[in-house]
Amino acid sequence: MSETNADKVGELAGVIRQLAAHYGLWLAESVHQLGLDAALDAEGEAGDRLESILRGKLERALGREPGGLLAGVAPEVLDDAAQALRTGWLAADGVWFQAVERMAGMDAAKRVNDTCWARFAPLEARRAKSLLKLPENGGIPALKAGLAARMYGRLNEWEFVEETENSIVFRMTDCRVQTARKRRGLADYPCKSGGTTEYTGFAREIDPRLRCECVGCPPDPHPEEWACAWRFTLVEG
Repeated sequence: MSETNADKVGELAGVIRQLAAHYGLWLAESVHQLGLDAALDAEGEAGDRLESILRGKLERALGREPGGLLAGVAPEVLDDAAQALRTGWLAADGVWFQAVERMAGMDAAKRVNDTCWARFAPLEARRAKSLLKLPENGGIPALKAGLAARMYGRLNEWEFVEETENSIVFRMTDCRVQTARKRRGLADYPCKSGGTTEYTGFAREIDPRLRCECVGCPPDPHPEEWACAWRFTLVEG
């Protein structure tokens, strides 16, 4: 029986799934064997090379000239595709959490979640520093640029408030996860432990002098205007 386009799309999705899993396993084991800092150095080298390799392979497979993989595609279509992948990233986070929760309970799922954020947030910070060419000790300006460039920076609505030369408060005014739960009549997901791990690791990777303090995050009570809030302070010396 001949395969349909739908079958081929499913095959492509399966290849992407295995590629992502294998890449993630390499990163996880590198953290285990080498430590987080060295593993992120290795990911920086491997990831840059992989991006180039994948681009070249796709260009050849689709019969495109070098550098012409998506030539002629409207910019807004590319923006939509990038956003689709970002929401796919968020979905991947959610389905993994739910699978572990069903298998081993909420505490186990939160432990896995927090460990993942302890590794992924510094990776995001390093990518932001590389892509935006942020300085090593860029302080509050670098932090603001880095937070805006994160996956969540393009998925959720947020704002900076109470800004001074050496401190700032970052507030999530519309969190996709919490908003979806509210639509289903569910209580807030208690994400304070994961958020603390995430924002602390991200900030310190941007600038080791930055410190993070939770202003409020579920299960803490919070106003309707924001879902969570975090204060970042630059500590000299």
